[in-house]
Amino acid sequence: MEYVRKGGVIALRLVKGEEIVASLTTVAARESVSAACVSGIGAVGRATIGVLRTSDKRYVKRELEEDMEIASLTGNISVGADGKPYLHLHVVLGGIENVYAGHLNEAYVSATAEIFITLFEAGIGRFYDDETGLNLMKFED
Repeated sequence: MEYVRKGGVIALRLVKGEEIVASLTTVAARESVSAACVSGIGAVGRATIGVLRTSDKRYVKRELEEDMEIASLTGNISVGADGKPYLHLHVVLGGIENVYAGHLNEAYVSATAEIFITLFEAGIGRFYDDETGLNLMKFED
């Protein structure tokens, strides 16, 4: 992984074999990111995505293993209740014959990934919401 921070943006490039969520978490911790938007493109060969089943407040996960292009990686970074970076990412992956979309749990780069983190100048935390079963954003002063 290589990255550079200029002004309010961090640009990073991942190489074959690197895991996207773990890499973003590492950069967010190193750079003390407390609130940011994430966007990116690239190629992966293995990924786990999920869709929230609202009836029982549970993510249904799907493991994928094929050549896929990241048509869209989008999401945000905030601070979890434990004080560590909290990533909320969604992805659209296009294979040769299929398209998949959902919450990104993990994805392993097969060629490269180019990702931008745009910093937001305010703290954003998280709190657990019993009604939805989600860790929702909490805006800090």
